[in-house]
Amino acid sequence: MRKIGRLDRPDNNGSVRMFENPVLERMSRTHISIPITMFMVIGSISLYYAIVSTNIGLGLGLAISALGLLAFTLVEYMMHKYLFHMEPDTAIKDKIQYSTHGVHHDYPKDKDRLAMPPFISALYALIFYVVFTLIMGDYAMYFLPGFLIGYSLYLGVHYVVHAYQPPKNFLKVLWVNHAIHHYKDPDVAFGVSSPLWDLLLGTMPKREK
Repeated sequence: MRKIGRLDRPDNNGSVRMFENPVLERMSRTHISIPITMFMVIGSISLYYAIVSTNIGLGLGLAISALGLLAFTLVEYMMHKYLFHMEPDTAIKDKIQYSTHGVHHDYPKDKDRLAMPPFISALYALIFYVVFTLIMGDYAMYFLPGFLIGYSLYLGVHYVVHAYQPPKNFLKVLWVNHAIHHYKDPDVAFGVSSPLWDLLLGTMPKREK
């Protein structure tokens, strides 16, 4: 797997213009609160309709929501490892990889590019809803809120680990892992919101003695 991003960049500060068209360039940026708010609103609507329009018990429904949150952590890990860090062995793959993730490795402190643009995030939410509904039927209305809460938590964690200093508590591991992923070895620490799947699948950073 190629080491994406310029690991020799001295401070990784600044930003880069990705599109000559000013409209496309503006659309490539977003404040982190926009997709988080959007996902929370969509999730809340889905949960409301799950409660009022299905015969699924609330206890079972909330358990399904928790399963949705767990499922997101796996999707987050898999997309980060196999899509965002895919082998760019063609010009098209190289362009896709850099546009979706490589630019973030080059400029990790660019706060306007710590989340996908809103229209892409909305498309993701729609695709997930359709897929979940085809697989689970009415249960998808409980599963989707948990999944989107997981997505929102991921966005929030990703933002704070880049924008703030690490805390002096157990959450510090998220800062440390993501810093290793960015500045030492991009082939480890693919979980941003949780180290669970890195632990289970053998991609936790090796601790220096």
